[in-house]
Amino acid sequence: MKNIASKILLAFVLVGFSFGSARAEVRLPGFFNDHMVLQRGKPIPIWGWADPGEEISVSLSGGAAASASADKEGRWRVALESMAAGGPHTLTVVGSNKIQIDDVLIGEVWLCSGQSNMEWTVSRSLNPQEEAAAADFPRIRHVKVARKTSGQPLDDLSAEWQVCSPATVRNFTAAGYFMARTLHRELDVPIGLINSSWGGTRIEPWTPIEGFELVPKLNDILDKVSLTRPENTAYRQRLKKFVADTEAWVAETKDTLVAKRPAPAFPAELNPLTRHTDPTALFNAMVAPIVGYGMRGAIWYQGESNHTEGMLYHEKKKALALGWRKIWGIGDFPFYYVQIAPYQYGSEDPAILARFWEAQSASLELPNTGMVVTSDIGNVRDIHPKNKQEVGRRLALLALKHDYGQADLVASGAVFEALKIEGDTLRVKFENTAGGLKSRDGQPLTHFELIGEQAEFVKADAVIEGDSIVLSAKGVKQPAAMRFAWHKLAEPNLANGAGLPSSAFRAGQIPEYDFLQLKVGESADYELVYDLDLKKLGRDIHYTVDNSKALK
Repeated sequence: MKNIASKILLAFVLVGFSFGSARAEVRLPGFFNDHMVLQRGKPIPIWGWADPGEEISVSLSGGAAASASADKEGRWRVALESMAAGGPHTLTVVGSNKIQIDDVLIGEVWLCSGQSNMEWTVSRSLNPQEEAAAADFPRIRHVKVARKTSGQPLDDLSAEWQVCSPATVRNFTAAGYFMARTLHRELDVPIGLINSSWGGTRIEPWTPIEGFELVPKLNDILDKVSLTRPENTAYRQRLKKFVADTEAWVAETKDTLVAKRPAPAFPAELNPLTRHTDPTALFNAMVAPIVGYGMRGAIWYQGESNHTEGMLYHEKKKALALGWRKIWGIGDFPFYYVQIAPYQYGSEDPAILARFWEAQSASLELPNTGMVVTSDIGNVRDIHPKNKQEVGRRLALLALKHDYGQADLVASGAVFEALKIEGDTLRVKFENTAGGLKSRDGQPLTHFELIGEQAEFVKADAVIEGDSIVLSAKGVKQPAAMRFAWHKLAEPNLANGAGLPSSAFRAGQIPEYDFLQLKVGESADYELVYDLDLKKLGRDIHYTVDNSKALK
């Protein structure tokens, strides 16, 4: 018996020794797999994990090899020399083990992100059966990132690349796919789409903390996120208290088991920001693991969940775009986005979307950005317009013009340039008219309004004169300001020579109306009662009343 026991003990020692001395296998990120697309014309980043100090060799058939040593945390990274579009290639990684990834293409890679209108699939768009049947584009590839949240940035995710075919395309992002199809036909190169989107989400969860740091007007969000970061002293103190409270809860709960009493409430004062509405939560889980992957740029289709915020959304868009660019480290890569379409939005202020569209337009001040206007291809009764074909085509136009050398291409609608008062008319001058302004349906131009000596905006008659539109209105002798498409249901018919629509805008200075003396009644609870609808003035106005309170 003693001899048998000795042999058993020796066996356990040998097994334990073999486990303890075993080397970890070289590993790549979970979205590096067969059929992937790598960005052409730029150094190709490849990274992964291995034992600290282990030498890793990486090669791509038809190109040069590179090597690296894993750092003390087991991380390694190489940059292969840039390659021209083509393939298929084989990616080989060798360390203590060998990894081989087949059918790798070199082409153009785009990150597709946002909420439901980006996640919206080909199967739910216009003519899904016909589109699927015609989707024989094996050099277009798509990878969908699974929905997930995290309180801290993750370093990996698992997702499978799919080759575009009639069988697979139904679940591709429609906006991304139709953009990719146009680019593929025009450029004759492989296109890779990384689809990281989630319906119903706000912009803040997609934004890294680095983005909030770059926009002072969002310091309140930055403060909230900072309290969840391990390097923050307050976070560590809160975590220490949380651990102590949890240990006390465990001890007390054990006592309740013996005494057959209800367990106490679990301590919940530590907020890790892991809900899908929390700032950074989606970036941490669905974008951070792919940061650094070679790509041309990003497309963004979101805003419905933030549509009440007006110009604040512009600040948040800056945080998103600037934050992504900072952490990617490849410069001001293209960032193209889609303006949300007209929609009823219940009983909300009719101008709610106009102010939001104004904010979306304001983000064009950021370098290397472009916006797709959708006022002519929406559905006021459906927040998910099905014509994603045209959305994708217009995204592709922006990329072809600004990134792929087709500088003469018209990629967007006419844009307001200047306003001039000419007697009892307003002359609105446009740029980017592409040969001339027009009505896309042949009817008189719609959704132009002006304001003058009267105390409200009125419908304007709009006449095209070259690159300008002349506005007038019966009874208005001193026009001073105008606005266009200033209603959530506005589907204006103005187009440029390329048939592309213009975004909502306003121009001019609304006069101060000295004759507007409000008759204000005051109730016991200071409710102000007035007999003039100030909302018709279309701007924020403050009137001081006897009790020194303001009516806005």
